[in-house]
Amino acid sequence: MNAAYLLTGSNIGDRASMLAQARESLGHTGNITKSSHIYETEAWGLEGLPAHLNQALLLHTELSAVNLLHNIHDIENQLGRQRQQRWGVRSIDIDIIFFNEEIYELPHLIIPHPLMQERNFVLAPLTEIVPDYLHPVLHQTVATLLSQCPDPLKVAIWTGPADRNGDHTA
Repeated sequence: MNAAYLLTGSNIGDRASMLAQARESLGHTGNITKSSHIYETEAWGLEGLPAHLNQALLLHTELSAVNLLHNIHDIENQLGRQRQQRWGVRSIDIDIIFFNEEIYELPHLIIPHPLMQERNFVLAPLTEIVPDYLHPVLHQTVATLLSQCPDPLKVAIWTGPADRNGDHTA
């Protein structure tokens, strides 16, 4: 069984619903054993975009990293993802941050995610579910990477109408 550490995100439409639908679809590829709270985060990379909702997930799956990536792209397409602009608006984005303790450097897949250590919106939710996970390249824990992250953008637990599982609470 493989352990895939994922980050989901959405910054247009019903963001919480998109995260819930992504979680449900990912559940068909394996077993989600941990999920962070949903975090609201300022847009990274391009200024002036709507805020994102992000959530970290730990998925145990029989799929290889490459097959998981193909399934993720299928899920994103089914949920209306359109790849128009790098770091632009997106209905859903699902990234593989870590896969076991493996390192991949393929043309279409780099694991660990090459920019994760520079992004609070990745590190904050990931620290919630696996603070002691050791980055296989940088040899630092996720919690240490968060404490040293140069990213000035705000990341906070979302206080919207959904709880950590995307279920409506009101």
